[in-house]
Amino acid sequence: QVLLVESGGGLVQAGGSLRLSCAASGRTFSNYVMGWFRQAPGKEREFVGRISWSGGITYYADPVKGRFTISRDNAKNTVYLQMNSLKPEDTAVYYCAARTTSSTSYNYWGQGTQVTVSS
Repeated sequence: QVLLVESGGGLVQAGGSLRLSCAASGRTFSNYVMGWFRQAPGKEREFVGRISWSGGITYYADPVKGRFTISRDNAKNTVYLQMNSLKPEDTAVYYCAARTTSSTSYNYWGQGTQVTVSS
């Protein structure tokens, strides 16, 4: 079992920045690929990006590419989502999730943190 807790959400003006954190506890954090997802009101949850177990490989969805950066600190069991140049359309609940390297689906999810970007 892996417990994930997000933090760092809030209200920010368009063009601003926020850094979300996701603290993990339970099984060995470094065994897991970590992903970030978001869900806006009335929309389906969408993939934002992911980071490999070592932190050496990242992948981003097109809407956030070049603006968002995912990093992780395995010594602190924490993954981060740095969000820059925020837009109103980035407003959503952001979730972190974990999966093993051999799995194609995310098995563990956090409770989410709200990010609101005002225009």
